[in-house]
Formats: sequence, C-alpha cells, structure tokens
Amino acid sequence: MDTHITNEPARARTDVPARESSPRTRHAPVSESAVRRAGIGLTVGTLTWATAIFVFGTKGVGVGERVVDLTGLMFQLGVFCLLWVQMKTQAIGTSRAAAVALRLEAAVLGVASLWSLLHGILPDGVKDAAWLAPLDLCWPLSMLGMAAISVKLVVAGRWRGLLRWWPLIAESWAVVTVPCYILAGEWLAQWIGGGHLVIGYAMLGVLLARRPAQVIAR
Repeated sequence: MDTHITNEPARARTDVPARESSPRTRHAPVSESAVRRAGIGLTVGTLTWATAIFVFGTKGVGVGERVVDLTGLMFQLGVFCLLWVQMKTQAIGTSRAAAVALRLEAAVLGVASLWSLLHGILPDGVKDAAWLAPLDLCWPLSMLGMAAISVKLVVAGRWRGLLRWWPLIAESWAVVTVPCYILAGEWLAQWIGGGHLVIGYAMLGVLLARRPAQVIAR
C-alpha cells in the first residue's frame, strides 16, 4: 500500500463564529453612576477648600496656612475626578492630541497636588525651601490648563446642555481670582476666590451628579 503523508496546516473553519474581542481590549463606556460619584467628589473637595478660604483667606497664616494647603489638596483631588470624567467621555475630542492634552493636565495637576501635600505637612524650615518652588508653579499652571480645556470642551460639543458651558465658569477660577489678588489684595481675593469656587466648581460637580447623561455619548 502506497501511503502519502502531507504536512499541511489545518484549514480555518468558516462555520464557527469569530470570538469577540477581549473585554480588556475594549473601551468600556463610563456609567452614569460613576459620573455621579465623580461629581460628588468634585463638589465635596471644592466646598472643603472654599470653606478654608472663607475662614483663613487664600494664603492663611500659621495653622491656617496648613489648613488652606491641605484643603487645597482636597480640591485638587476633586479636580482629578473631573479630569477622569473628561477622559472617559473624551470631552474635548476623540483625537490622540486631545487624549494627550488631558493626560498632560493630569500630570501637571499631580505635581501641584504633591506641592500642596508637602507644603501642608513639612516643618516650617523646610516647606518653603527653594526646591519646592517649581512644584508650586504647577498650581497656577494646572488651573490655566483647566481653563484651556473648558474652551476646547465647548468647541468639541460632546457634552450637552449646561454641562457643555458650565466648565467655562468653573475653570476660569485662576483667570478671575489671581487678578483680584494682584489689584485689590487678600480681602477681595478671599471672597471672590471662595465664592467663585462655590458657583463654579462646586456647582459643576452638582450638575455632573444630577445630569450625568449629558456628558455620555449617545
């Protein structure tokens, strides 16, 4: 008997449905409940810092300075909640450049948050050291970055209703408060800064908690 053996690869079967892509490789949309939690985090963090500013001013003195720093950190954690929602919903666009811009803002905000923590807990002789100055610079830079994001968010039009426009109010905090401090001093900056936080960022968190569907793609 003549036996002929071939070494051919098995042919692909066409009667078996292709496997679905692994859940790890798919981009899971953000849920409304997750947006609500992020909104609550933003509001709580903002109100914590605003209260400290009303009581101690934007800078604070002695213990008040540390309270302002550490409550400022709470606010920054709240802003991270906002950034997370913006990333998950691709709020400023679906391009790679938009994603990189949000990650860059998160990095700058992270450095600013590190400064708030260190300046709030380090001893008096250390917390104002020169090596901390570059970290401190990231505080206003992070707020200016959020202002730029709010403009791009309006242009992109992916968020709807009030949530498309309210970030313009919230994220103009530095643009409004810093000139007040320079022109009129601490007293006006204290009340303008704290009030702007309540009207802007705290209300933005409330809107996210109450209207999460307006930021999720249809």
